[in-house]
Amino acid sequence: MKWHLVVAACAGALAASTIQAQTQTYPNKPIRIIVGPGPDVLSRIIGQKFTEAWGQQTVVDQRPGGGGVISAELASKAPADGYTLLMITSSYTINAVLQKTSYDIVRDFSPIALCVMSPYILSANLALPARNIHELIALAKAKPGQLNYASAGNGTGPHLAGEMLKNMAKIDLVHIVYKGAAPAMIDLMGGQVQLLFQTGPGSLAQIKAGKIRALAVTSAVRSPQLPDLPTMIEAGMPGFEANGWNGLVAPAGTPKALIAKLSAEVTRVMKDPVVLQKITETGWEPVTLGATPEQFAKFISTDIARYAKVIKDTGAKVD
Repeated sequence: MKWHLVVAACAGALAASTIQAQTQTYPNKPIRIIVGPGPDVLSRIIGQKFTEAWGQQTVVDQRPGGGGVISAELASKAPADGYTLLMITSSYTINAVLQKTSYDIVRDFSPIALCVMSPYILSANLALPARNIHELIALAKAKPGQLNYASAGNGTGPHLAGEMLKNMAKIDLVHIVYKGAAPAMIDLMGGQVQLLFQTGPGSLAQIKAGKIRALAVTSAVRSPQLPDLPTMIEAGMPGFEANGWNGLVAPAGTPKALIAKLSAEVTRVMKDPVVLQKITETGWEPVTLGATPEQFAKFISTDIARYAKVIKDTGAKVD
């Protein structure tokens, strides 16, 4: 008898039974969701629902800085046992192209679920004499280098959306960098800057209050939050797509059974009417379909490829 085959088979069976036992008892201690750049409201909503469903506390651990590098490095070194999760955004897929880091967002993490999305909304100061993208391009070409757009930093999604606009429309806009989206929005309303790409949570309230003028959205289809607002593609820029988004991942090596359990719970949470209302009120668009681990993995790879092309085409750099 080939004893080594018997031993291997027994070891495999033991490992499988151990993982099954872990899945059945998971979670039996607090779960930590690490959050990098951006608000932690989504993580707190999901964490509260985890606690209600499983009876274990979910702690939101915010680690801002480095565009997500600090939080990702911390999470990548955590045990792959389902008790440390990371909420990622487009900052992480952009970093995969722009920065050399000690981690690899594809290699070192297991996708769980894409949770919410929001297109960037291109908005203008009310004094700017442009009411749509066509008028904006015409104005920019008539005044090269005299119009500007703001962002929360080099290498952010809104910055790269601005560079896409410049490159595809062949216009010269000056990039004004701010230390955060809030001061950029304040100066847009005040007229210190003229244009700003920002997600729905950061701009919908001001748009609906008539304090700034929305020109277009950067998603492939119109946003349900602003159904009358055209996309950049509809405005004559084929392939112009960029979105803000949030999704959960775990350290690579986390058992697939735990990933599946977490993904199923996130999907259930994102279909909860109360959660849907809260998320919609903040300006996000819930992702209730196409959010399996495999689909999220494909989404991450596609987002990395998209920004790699943008950065190659525009020469955009991070400070």
